Amino acid sequence: MGIVNRRNAVLGWGIWQVGKGLAKRKAKSAASPSGHSKKSWLAVGLAGTIGALTFWRKHRDSDTT
Repeated sequence: MGIVNRRNAVLGWGIWQVGKGLAKRKAKSAASPSGHSKKSWLAVGLAGTIGALTFWRKHRDSDTT
């Protein structure tokens, strides 16, 4: 009887599936504990837009001189 057999493979697969589910649940609860994810996405989007506009403006000003 080898160490790699069908019973051990099925057992390992089941443990892997349960572990993945637990890890996903833990990550989801850690990411947004009180539902403030919309505010953070809004802040990131606003900062990105301001940065892009600033870059575009400076790039445009350097082309005209």
